[in-house]
Amino acid sequence: MGYRSGLRPALVAAVVLLATVTPVLPASAEPVGAGSYTTSLPAGAALPTACSDLATNPRRHLTANAPAGAVPTNDWWSSLVYKRTECAFSDNLMAHPFSFDTVAGGLGVDYATTPTITGTATGVGEYHYQYGADFTLGVTGLNAPEAKVDGWTDWTVSPFWSDGARTLRATIGHGSPFVYAKVTGGDARLSFSAAPNVWQNNGSRIGFSVDGHDYVAYAPSGATWNVGGNAITSSLAGKGFFSVAVLPGGSDRVALANSYGAYAHAHITGTRVSWNYDQAASAVRATYAFTTQALEGSATGTVVSLYPHQWQNLSGGGTPIANTYISPRGPMKTIVGTSSFTTSTRYNGVLPELPSVAMTGGDLTTLNGFLDQAAQGDPFAGFNNDTYWTGKAVGRAARIAEIADQVNRTDVRDKMLNAIRARLTDWFTASPGKSERVFYYDRNWGTLIGYPASYGSDTDLNDHHFHYGYYIAAAATLAKFDRNWAAGGQYGGMVDLLIRDANNYDRNDTRFPFLRDFDIFAGHDWAAGHGAFFAGNNQESSSEGMNFANALIQWGQVTGNNAVRDAGLYIYTTQASAIQNYWFDPQDQAFPQGFEHSTVGMVWGDGGAYSTWFTAEPEKIHGINMLPITGGSLYLGHNPSYIDRNVAEIVRNSGSQPKVWQDIIWSFQALSKPDEALNSFRSTNYTPEEGESRAHTFHWLRNLSALGQVDTSITANHPLHAVFSKGGTKTYVASNLGTSPITVTFSNGTTLNVPAGKTVTTGGGGTVDPVPTPTTLHVTSPDKLSVTSGSGALNDAVSSAGGRNFDGVPTNARAYTTCGISGTVDPAKQTQFSLNVDSGTGVGNGVQARISYDPNGSGNYTRTETYRYFATDPVNGWENYTQASGIQAQSGTLTNLSNGCVKLEIWSAIGSGNTSLRASATAGEGRQSTVVIPLTGR
Repeated sequence: MGYRSGLRPALVAAVVLLATVTPVLPASAEPVGAGSYTTSLPAGAALPTACSDLATNPRRHLTANAPAGAVPTNDWWSSLVYKRTECAFSDNLMAHPFSFDTVAGGLGVDYATTPTITGTATGVGEYHYQYGADFTLGVTGLNAPEAKVDGWTDWTVSPFWSDGARTLRATIGHGSPFVYAKVTGGDARLSFSAAPNVWQNNGSRIGFSVDGHDYVAYAPSGATWNVGGNAITSSLAGKGFFSVAVLPGGSDRVALANSYGAYAHAHITGTRVSWNYDQAASAVRATYAFTTQALEGSATGTVVSLYPHQWQNLSGGGTPIANTYISPRGPMKTIVGTSSFTTSTRYNGVLPELPSVAMTGGDLTTLNGFLDQAAQGDPFAGFNNDTYWTGKAVGRAARIAEIADQVNRTDVRDKMLNAIRARLTDWFTASPGKSERVFYYDRNWGTLIGYPASYGSDTDLNDHHFHYGYYIAAAATLAKFDRNWAAGGQYGGMVDLLIRDANNYDRNDTRFPFLRDFDIFAGHDWAAGHGAFFAGNNQESSSEGMNFANALIQWGQVTGNNAVRDAGLYIYTTQASAIQNYWFDPQDQAFPQGFEHSTVGMVWGDGGAYSTWFTAEPEKIHGINMLPITGGSLYLGHNPSYIDRNVAEIVRNSGSQPKVWQDIIWSFQALSKPDEALNSFRSTNYTPEEGESRAHTFHWLRNLSALGQVDTSITANHPLHAVFSKGGTKTYVASNLGTSPITVTFSNGTTLNVPAGKTVTTGGGGTVDPVPTPTTLHVTSPDKLSVTSGSGALNDAVSSAGGRNFDGVPTNARAYTTCGISGTVDPAKQTQFSLNVDSGTGVGNGVQARISYDPNGSGNYTRTETYRYFATDPVNGWENYTQASGIQAQSGTLTNLSNGCVKLEIWSAIGSGNTSLRASATAGEGRQSTVVIPLTGR
């Protein structure tokens, strides 16, 4: 449903709901590592609402043949089992090329080829290939009280009708131009509103046309078809099975009927997707396989029609025929006689966040000011307490933490991480009697619902991927810095439960349906749990669906769970292609002629709408498919010319430059014209979108201004990579979330050595400073070096030497460290330091310092400088220990730093008393201890 949801009167029939009152049971917390969820409904919480007793019995409309385990929701056929507006049958089911409806007499069948277009070129508008039955497929005399579900596979479903004397079981699915049917108790019957045009009647086969659409019905050998009035019937020679195919049109319908006929009785009994991430080729390969049962003959293949996102990436399984089907997604191309087909989709990488290649001088000062603003007060102040807005809150904090870490603002980073840790830990703990910030598992529905819920995430099972994607992404950021929290024995298990609820990647886990929100064949998510609309199911914020997929990539990578990572890669690459085709349509092949928009705010089963559930503002109609802006948003930059077209429409339809959500639109625009977007940011007073911050937007825009556009011509053999190009110069980026150094190789032979936990950036054959750091590092507590001064007068104790001599040998040393430093060493300079120390009235004490350099953050300090100790006086008051004491010993050569580390160690070399080190300082006091590193140009 999307960002905000509701029922649209123009598209939705009256809703008939019988709410079920569920008693509140004693709280029961189920442990998952250190976390937990409850299996008792929290006080005041709502369950899925549906017809009759379906609310507590979701298997009410399944037959005994239906698979065990969780009942699928959020699919193209969900209204058949999750009955909301039609309590006996279903709402319209958009399979493509067919659309269907279920009625008492059987299955309504249509091939919709004429769009209905409403709205204006500058206002809201929609297009729909509306369902209108060409005929009803059934059994003579069938009058079933309801349609049930007899089974399902990855992209097919088998509805079932019975009136006690007659039965019908049909199998329908995405991409199949066939309806397969089995009947008992009567003749097969095709019913029409008027007599059909029969163009072939040849024994067991009959060809007919309705509303300009060509169909062929195939009966078993020995059977015939009878035409009478407004019906076509057959006894099926007593064999009880048949099929009907729709043809793609053209002058060769007899030849097509013959070609399709070879597979007419190879009924599809199973469909299954499998995927593989080819890391070396940076491609995701997905195989879509069919299982068939030959009820007559020996055919093992089938006929399948592919959506554009599939045939554009087709790498195996056959060659499509020339004829195409019309669909709301554009032309569908057909393969005749295959048991599987394979797609290979190029993967151009994601990042935890854009690298800081441009944060120097005044820009760094500006960013630090924005970070200071973001760090004021409670990071979650102003956000609602429900699952969606909690997600937005932790998502915003995670973005700030990522960029604060890049520029060594560890104070801001740690504040955000602490807030994320506390809030997620709260949500992931189900204490007795807790009714808020708690997850509840409903065994009946096979779903994990967070309370307080929002936008129908409880009553409609809407939007779980939208909400939970933010949680998972924030957890991935936290895991980079707190691996213990993310461990399975701590809170990682609860993160995994959220993943499995929204899109379960493990077929063996029957607690949740397989890939609940992701439509495997359509290539994108569906938002509504029940899909009970005249226009089929819908999805508004495709970009929040991509946020979920990116979150899986990041979480899987940082925790070493390749199954989660690869599921994220499959969803990410497949859906990125679907979004380009069906939400954006840069090639003008999906949107019908006469629909005068360059994008849709939401995709419906039978079309698309230039609108949202919550507003008609153009900025938000466009922006809802851009946010949130993260390192996973780079797919939006794969077609810069389309970005320009999209932004131009915003200006045209709003009559001015964007007036709301400017930061989201600038961030999107920056993937094509970053300088223009940055100038708009600098010159505009605006209100940030609720999930954004000025710090993150400025960081994104300024760095894209330096990086340029996403370069899709080059990939890498690591999932966290990107390539940018500006003015002919390419910049290569790779991130390593692991605990050991790696080498990332790009498809043109460029390599990057990436230390553990680091992002490395190169450009133009040389190293580009990913974190331009001032030469002065401030000694701050606890035990850190920082690019910014500490606050408050803090004194750290340096332990006594205990009367022993530790001259030149660090013993019980205080160590202060910072990493992520890059720069070129100036051979004319040397390390400098100014350490404020005081041994009070102690006699004979001496403190000593050693400074060490790790040039690439690998943990190997290749340069050490040990300075002569400083003898403190026996008088209270601060003394200044500097490099003027002279170097006592040194080893290694100081080389250029690329995400390197600097460490200061200070200890008591001699004496029996403790010494204080002024680690931070009060503003204006002038007692801040510092280390100055010898870099050029600073």
